[in-house]
Amino acid sequence: MRQSTDAGQPASEDLDSLVDSLVAYHASAARHPTDAGGDPARPLEMAVADELPAIRAALLDDEERRRLDRLGEWFEQDLVRLRPLLEERRRRRVVSWAVQHPGSRLRHAGRTLLANAIGRDLSVPGAELHADPASDVAALLVGLEGREASAQTRYALDRYLRRSGDYPQARLLSLFGTCHALSAARRALERRPAPGRDPEHPALLAESMAECRRYLALAERIAEFRFPPLVIAVGVCGSGKSRFTRELVTRLGAIRVSSDAERRRLFEPDSAPPHPQGQSGDAPVDIFGEAATGETYRHLAGCAGALLDAGIPACVDATCLVGWQRDLLRQQAEARGLPCLMVSFEADEATLRRRIEKRARQQGVPVAESLAILAHQRHAFQPFGDEERMNLVHLDTTAENAAETLVGLIAEHVKLA
Repeated sequence: MRQSTDAGQPASEDLDSLVDSLVAYHASAARHPTDAGGDPARPLEMAVADELPAIRAALLDDEERRRLDRLGEWFEQDLVRLRPLLEERRRRRVVSWAVQHPGSRLRHAGRTLLANAIGRDLSVPGAELHADPASDVAALLVGLEGREASAQTRYALDRYLRRSGDYPQARLLSLFGTCHALSAARRALERRPAPGRDPEHPALLAESMAECRRYLALAERIAEFRFPPLVIAVGVCGSGKSRFTRELVTRLGAIRVSSDAERRRLFEPDSAPPHPQGQSGDAPVDIFGEAATGETYRHLAGCAGALLDAGIPACVDATCLVGWQRDLLRQQAEARGLPCLMVSFEADEATLRRRIEKRARQQGVPVAESLAILAHQRHAFQPFGDEERMNLVHLDTTAENAAETLVGLIAEHVKLA
C-alpha cells in the first residue's frame, strides 16, 4: 500500500509496493535508455574515496584500521573484475530512485524503517550521477539489514529479481552494497556528540562507534567470498514446489528462479503487438512447445548461474521432468565447483488432484484441463539416473514438518559438500 502527500508525492511505502515501484522505475530506464556519458564506475569510486578516509580517521584500534584497509583493497580488486559488467550494462543506468522520491518513507509494522524509502545517502559524492539499478537495490538491502530485518532483506531481493528478471544485476550487489554500508558507517560517526558539550557524551560516543562498527562488519559480510548452493526443485504441478521453495527465501536467503515467470517473460512480454494473435507476419509461439521449453531451460540455467556467480544461493522452481533439463541446471553448479541438491517434491495421487482442483477453481480455469496437464507431466517424467541420485533427496510435502525437513536437508547437504 502506498500513501501520498497532498502534493501527490508518495509519503510512505510498504515493502511490496516499494519493490514494485523500483522494478517499474528501472524497467522504464531500460526501455528508454539514456546516453549517460562517463565512467559507469565513477559513482562508486567517488563514494568510497570519500568514505574510507573519514572512517579511518575515527578508528582508534590498529586492527580495525587494517580491516578497513583490507576492505578497501577488496573493493578495488572487485571493481576491476566487474568493470566489464558495468560497461555492458551502461545503457541501463538511471538517476537513483531516491533522488526522484526524497520525501518517501518505507514503513513496516506501523513504523518508519528507511528515509527516501531505500535509505540512500544522497549527500555522498556521486549520488546524483547515473548508476546501475543495482545501486538502488543494494541501498535498500543494506538499509533493511542494518535494522536487523534479515527476513525482509531476503524477501525484497527475491521479489525484485523475480519481478524484474534482472538476475545479472545480482553480481553487482556486493560492490554497491559495500559502498552503501561504508556510507552508513560514516553517517554513524557524524552523530558523535562534540566532547564536553553533552553530559552523556561517553555513552553517546560509544553508541555511535558501535553502530559504525556494525555497518563495517556488514560491509565485510557483503564482501566475503561465499560458496552458494544450487537447489533444483523437481516435481509435477500440485507437488508443492512453489509453496515450499518460498520457505528457502527467508530461511536460507535463496533466490527463486521460476520457470512459470521466466517462460512468460520470454514469450509473453508486456509490450504485446496491438493486433490479435494470428494477424501478424510471425507465427504464434507455443510457449509450452519443445522449442520454447528448451529456450526456457537455457534461460533458467543462465539466471541460476548469475546468482551463483554473485555468491547467492539459487533455487530453480520448475518441473524438470526430463533428464537433459536437470543436467543443464546441475551443470551450472558443477562447473563452478559448488554444491547442488535436487529435491523431488512428492505427494500422493489424491493430494495432487485435490490441490490442482482447488487451484483451478481459484484461477477460474477448467478443472479437467488442469488434471490433463498433470497426467501429461506424470507420463513425461523421466526417472532419475544413477548420477542424479548422488545429489537427490525426496520430500513428502504432505508431512506436517515438510518445511523444516527441507531446510534441514539443504543445510546438511551444503555442510557435507
